[in-house]
Amino acid sequence: MTNGSFQGQPIFILPEGTLRTRGKDAQRNNIAAARQVADAVRSTLGPKGMDKMLVDSIGDVVITNDGVTILKEMKIEHPAAKMMVEVAKTQDESVGDGTTSAVIFAGELLKRAEDLLDQEIHPTVITKGFLLAKAKALEVLQKAGIAISIKDEALLEQIASTAMTGKAAEKASPELAKIAVAAIKRVADQKGQVSVDDIKLEKKAAGSMNETTLIDGIVIDKEVAHSSMPKKVTDAKIALLEAAMEIKELESDAKISIDSPEKMQAFLNEEEKMLKDMVARVKSAGATVVLCQKGIDDTVQHYLAKQGVLAARRVKKSDMEKLTKASGGRIVSSLRDLSADDLGFAGLVEERKVSGEQMIFIEKCKSPKAVTILLRGGTEHVVDELERAMEDAIKGISSALELGKIVPGGGAVEIGVSRELRKYADSFKGREQLAILAFADAIEIIPRSLAENAGFDPIDKLANLRAEHDRGNTRAGLDAFTGNVQDSIKVGVIEPLKIKLQAIKSAGEAAEMILRIDDIISAGGSKSAGPPAGGMPGMGGMGDMDY
Repeated sequence: MTNGSFQGQPIFILPEGTLRTRGKDAQRNNIAAARQVADAVRSTLGPKGMDKMLVDSIGDVVITNDGVTILKEMKIEHPAAKMMVEVAKTQDESVGDGTTSAVIFAGELLKRAEDLLDQEIHPTVITKGFLLAKAKALEVLQKAGIAISIKDEALLEQIASTAMTGKAAEKASPELAKIAVAAIKRVADQKGQVSVDDIKLEKKAAGSMNETTLIDGIVIDKEVAHSSMPKKVTDAKIALLEAAMEIKELESDAKISIDSPEKMQAFLNEEEKMLKDMVARVKSAGATVVLCQKGIDDTVQHYLAKQGVLAARRVKKSDMEKLTKASGGRIVSSLRDLSADDLGFAGLVEERKVSGEQMIFIEKCKSPKAVTILLRGGTEHVVDELERAMEDAIKGISSALELGKIVPGGGAVEIGVSRELRKYADSFKGREQLAILAFADAIEIIPRSLAENAGFDPIDKLANLRAEHDRGNTRAGLDAFTGNVQDSIKVGVIEPLKIKLQAIKSAGEAAEMILRIDDIISAGGSKSAGPPAGGMPGMGGMGDMDY
């Protein structure tokens, strides 16, 4: 690649085969790629949103309308498009819901910015205007927040229902919302704050969504270690062991020299004595259930069965940590240290068959600070989508309690923010005013998409929403089922404030970063940053799918 010349000779400063795109071409390339990502998920927004079927190179199928799942599965290659995927991932990790909204908003911001670039407005001016608008939008959102606490069960259920609306779980959402709120209340601390990691989602296909249940304890996908062990223990005292209940293997270079049958027998007797001693320690501590993170020797299993102890081996570390919170027990690293004080309690430990597979239920704990939601569905695809919906619901409730505030859904809060931003833009005389107005227009993509996906005329519905807000009804949102404008809080279409704040922050920052790029230099052999041609720029689809 030449970059200038010296006495008629080209000067090569980059390796051969390097692709370089500069100026407006680079900006348009990035904006086009980012907008294609937003368009890919836009039709999934809202209660009437459609699903995507994603097929990978080996034929595995994912059916979902969860924004972050779609973008992760699409295996996007274009560098600017990857930044949009990061918006979704950040939104998902931070608040768990609102991923589609965040990506659609970022795409619309870039679309509006492109119009300003066509008017010869410098990217730095546009990003400055976006920064001002973002700060004002966050301020407006904070004022629009309505206080909520863990005692407001009805509101919390509505948050869960809103998060599940439009997903496969929608038809069972009233029951599922109750389960989500009950789980949150079990694991919340005294201040009402929740760690979503304390709620375990265990899924089993077969049955229907309505069979989903909340277990006051932990369900582990394991079976009882030995057929002679009891399958049911009431008022169980549970030993949680991190150490293996088996003899350690010799080091690779260590040897035991046995030169007579007597020594061999003595060696075997000593080994059995050590294994019996392990069982004796469990029994002397008073344990009736043993859950071991590592292996349990066959001989130990036999002696534990003779003592009437129920045991399970190879229990996941994450399950062990949840079991400490549910049962009140402590994880013990060495059997020698096991005492009665380390044991947890559960009213019932039982092995049950669920969908043809054995599972161990540790339930009826006294005051469990970790619980399990056992998800059921007709097929693997249904139960996978149910898991994603329940995750959104739980994280949504947790986000609402974290800030203690909610906002009206159905596009109400976006129309309110847009209205305030237009007033705010009047206080500027420079070109930043145009960027602030562009931001105000962009945020209306949420109610616009809700209307489009529901089959209504977006222009009419936006006009109706604006008119209602002008009359002072700041909670007016769109009913995607009837097309009417209604009070979103009254009908229970509500969302956590944190979801909206995070969506505006991450979308705004991604758009600003993409706009500031005016030169793309990609190494030889890379096609991902090439100019868009036809389909989605630089996107490796799922298998043979053409996006």
